[in-house]
Amino acid sequence: MSAFRTAITAVILSTAVSLPAAGPSAQTGISSTPWTELHASRVRLVAGRAKSAEGRYFAGLEIVMADGWKTYWRMPGDSGVPPTFDWAGSANVASTRILYPAPMRMPEAGGVAIGYKQSVLLPVEITPQDASKPIVLKLALEFGVCREICIPATANFDFSIPAAPVGAPAPQIAAAIERVPRPQEGRRNNDPKLQSVTVNHTEPSPKLTIEASFAGDAASADAFIEAPEGIYVPMPKRVAADAGDLVRFETDLGRHLAQELKGKTLTITLVSDAGATEAQWISP
Repeated sequence: MSAFRTAITAVILSTAVSLPAAGPSAQTGISSTPWTELHASRVRLVAGRAKSAEGRYFAGLEIVMADGWKTYWRMPGDSGVPPTFDWAGSANVASTRILYPAPMRMPEAGGVAIGYKQSVLLPVEITPQDASKPIVLKLALEFGVCREICIPATANFDFSIPAAPVGAPAPQIAAAIERVPRPQEGRRNNDPKLQSVTVNHTEPSPKLTIEASFAGDAASADAFIEAPEGIYVPMPKRVAADAGDLVRFETDLGRHLAQELKGKTLTITLVSDAGATEAQWISP
């Protein structure tokens, strides 16, 4: 039994089916598989009919959930598990990269989760071995859909993407890409800007402090921290907002975690209603 299945205490209430490749949908410039209907959710693969100038293709995993249900980001927060993607058996695929649109903080009885409500499309950047030939995607997907309890869901896809000319991603996929946090060095004017990250080792329990400037509604400002090697950093809490656009977040590390993080590169994702940014910081 996989770690995913043992991580969630729940009963599987639905069964996924293997999906055949499908033709174009009603939306111009995009093809899709049929929907896989699951408990309180449905999922499908979509793909554009164009490649980038670099020869890459963009597909997307689309998840739609019933009201009150949610699914998780790549770092799920205090509880839950991220989606997993197994592309074994795919043909003419050199690499795949999942892009995650900016998530939201979702309070739960046992803590705070990070993810999405209602619907999300996760763009998939595909680099083919030969951009002049069709791509065959085989995907075994595992993810969680949660309300008071979490239901592990699985789906299997077999989806062909024909060789295509250079062009823009399909509008549905392009819109999802726009919601993916941009690197700090490539941020736009309204995207958040990381100003500083510090760790105070003089307190009884070391604290990590993030200061960032946010455009738009300051109430929408949020920050998420990811550490490598399976290390979990507690969710940062918003502690102050200046009269300008500077917002401060803190998280208690404790002595053990503060030592464990030394020399590690942390990924800090900043999210607001005006944009989103992803930055790296090396703990000294």
